Amino acid sequence: MNVGVLGGTGPAGRGLAARLASVGLDVTIGSRSVDRAKEICDELARAWPAFDLNLSAGDNATAASAEIVVVATPWDAAASTAASVADHLRGKVVISMANALAKVGDEFQPLVPPRGSVAASVQAIVPASRVAAAFHHLPAKELGQLDHPIESDVLICADDPSATEVTAELVRLIPGLRPLDAGRLSNAAPIEAFAAVLLQLNVRYKTRAAVRLTGIDIP
Repeated sequence: MNVGVLGGTGPAGRGLAARLASVGLDVTIGSRSVDRAKEICDELARAWPAFDLNLSAGDNATAASAEIVVVATPWDAAASTAASVADHLRGKVVISMANALAKVGDEFQPLVPPRGSVAASVQAIVPASRVAAAFHHLPAKELGQLDHPIESDVLICADDPSATEVTAELVRLIPGLRPLDAGRLSNAAPIEAFAAVLLQLNVRYKTRAAVRLTGIDIP
């Protein structure tokens, strides 16, 4: 399986790319600058030589040619980036992981993007793709620390059941993560917004909290 990460040079994108590569996937880090993408691939290879990460660098169009594509750009660039490679995304599962947040004073506050969530905005701009919202609550730094597992539930929203299942299969490959079907894409709005609460808790308690729900038993 090959996964492309659009905007893969940012903290969340590079962290997820490294984590996916660490479990044996072929991952293409995409960026507007191929040179910048290559720098990140080289940095990750040097940082984690024991994992033999199968990472390649390319522009966003190259990353969008992968079987599964993750949009990891800043939230306000997610829809426009997806639009720029829409032809490559046709028919594919596209995973949106951005949260629309702003720091106001010493607090993080959720914003309301067009259509209510970043994921819904991406789906609107690439209607021929199957968009899922996922990976919103994973601390970027923890994602990239490959020497220990990351423990969290991953809430997945999508209007297409196959997008939910493909995303869940990807999540299951990463030890410590549990995929949960959180319903249709309209539910992405509160899920994205809750990231502001997590960030505030992490700042207040100087930790990297993630989400783990109790009372759900999955065979």
